[in-house]
Amino acid sequence: MKRQQAPAALLRREWRYLTGLTRTLLRVETISPTSRRLVCDDLEAAVDRWRTRPAIRFEGAALTYGEMDALANRFAHWALAQGLAPGDVVALILPNRLDYLPLWYGLTKVGVVAALINNQLAGEALAHSLEVSGAAHCVVDASTAPAVKAVAAGRESPLRLWTLGEPDATAADLAAATRGLSEARPDRRLRSALRARDVALLIYTSGTTGLPKAARVTHVRAGLYMRGFAGSTGARASDRIYVTLPLYHATGGLCAMGAALLNGASVSLRAGFSASHFWDEVVAEGATMFVYIGELCRYLVNQPSRPSERAHRLRLAFGNGLGRDVWVGLEERFAVPRILEFYGSTEGNVSLFNFDGKRGALGRVAPYLRALFKVELVRFDPETQAPVRGPDGLCVRAAPGEAGECVGVIAGGARTEYAGYLSRADSEKKVLKDAFRPGDRWFLTGDLMTRDHDGYFYFVDRVGDTFRWKGENVSTGEVAAALLGVPGVKEATVYGVAVPHQDGRAGMAALVVDDAFDLAGLRRPLDAALPAYAQPLFLRLTPALATTGTFKPRKLDLITDGFDPAVVSDPLYFHDRAQGFVPLTPALHDRIAAADVRL
Repeated sequence: MKRQQAPAALLRREWRYLTGLTRTLLRVETISPTSRRLVCDDLEAAVDRWRTRPAIRFEGAALTYGEMDALANRFAHWALAQGLAPGDVVALILPNRLDYLPLWYGLTKVGVVAALINNQLAGEALAHSLEVSGAAHCVVDASTAPAVKAVAAGRESPLRLWTLGEPDATAADLAAATRGLSEARPDRRLRSALRARDVALLIYTSGTTGLPKAARVTHVRAGLYMRGFAGSTGARASDRIYVTLPLYHATGGLCAMGAALLNGASVSLRAGFSASHFWDEVVAEGATMFVYIGELCRYLVNQPSRPSERAHRLRLAFGNGLGRDVWVGLEERFAVPRILEFYGSTEGNVSLFNFDGKRGALGRVAPYLRALFKVELVRFDPETQAPVRGPDGLCVRAAPGEAGECVGVIAGGARTEYAGYLSRADSEKKVLKDAFRPGDRWFLTGDLMTRDHDGYFYFVDRVGDTFRWKGENVSTGEVAAALLGVPGVKEATVYGVAVPHQDGRAGMAALVVDDAFDLAGLRRPLDAALPAYAQPLFLRLTPALATTGTFKPRKLDLITDGFDPAVVSDPLYFHDRAQGFVPLTPALHDRIAAADVRL
């Protein structure tokens, strides 16, 4: 019998997948941890090819590729003048600005490591980030100098401050110090001892559930980010990529910059994200691409309609964390022709791309390519917070459609490298040993996913965000998705809180709502979408959710606050199974804490 041909739509989808994958691999497969080629060499090669083309535009100012390189060279010679040697660290605590990338690019030319620290940090988190970096020099501007000075005073080791922008009487003027320095490239021999496996940058985790951790971003990893997105996006020299994400983070600072600068394209950089100005600026800049974090796109779909939202020239949006509902809004409401969703982490070795645009999927490893891309899902036990092992002591692979923790094999190649954190202890916590055979090592992503028979991966939740209540496992992501489907709910984050005299953790949700929200009617959609044990027991209605610089909710603060009206000033509600959601008064709180209320 003649074999039936696959439908044309499936063939087109497979073609898009293979085309995108091939284009990406052609850019990254030449990278080797033992190579002498560093990330600065990739950027210098781009400069030599597109020297006169515009590279970065920011608030009315611009740099060509040649000017960007000349500025980087001055920063490199400044580092040499300070006696800095390969492996030394300079901390950058700056908002997005025209000279941000040239600054760290210049430092890498002489082997100096740039610690890219969140410019919104203050207090303990900032002090910790500076301390673990080991930096003796720190570059700030007028907006970040006060917070840095406040924590620098308590340091045992001296920290020399350099300021960019407005002069500061208590900090050296970096612009003045570099003004007369050479714009010629420093001697390549100054970095000749370095290899691609050496550290180029320190990029910090967001610190949503604790103090930030410094990830060791080697030249290999920086190159994979930049080259990978230069290939995966298919960017051309005629493209202009709109970047409103912070440059201290890998998505904006490496993925987006690499997509543009390794292809001769230009970056339209903004100081920060503004939902109300986003589309007007995209149109005014003539942007053809933009980079996103999922929460950024949710802010956009929550905005009132405006004419500019469909008047753009965009051909692609790329980023990570895009929920299916928001995906539909980007494609249908905003008429974005193509979306490239990807999955990855700063410190990890698992990268997934959704080249064919299947809504809701993080990415795909086709079944016929699983031997080439060693990414697995292992069964996970929320009670022990560890992968499940079978009678033979080895991990159990999750079945198709079954949630499991995503792990990536650690090996010697560029794509499977795991450099970890500055802290060896933190690094080792992320390594799964003897998973499928004795002696193997895998990186623990901390993300629960499912995979279907076609090889598409779907996000379920963070490992720490899955909690147990009434003997059942509850996914905060699943609950948040149900809440976001309720009319009037604009933002939602779900977390577990401890309740006295109760096992496990009870579900609580913090919501940002508008006038369409009907608290009295909330029970009906929740009953339709979720089992009783997964429905939030407590609600907190808040005017805004505190987030990190990359728009991730600060759950630790919410968990710490709990459901005590003596601590929380926002309106709180208790889910009474007989009456629905009722105000959580101090008296009711005390009864719950004393186990006088049946939960």
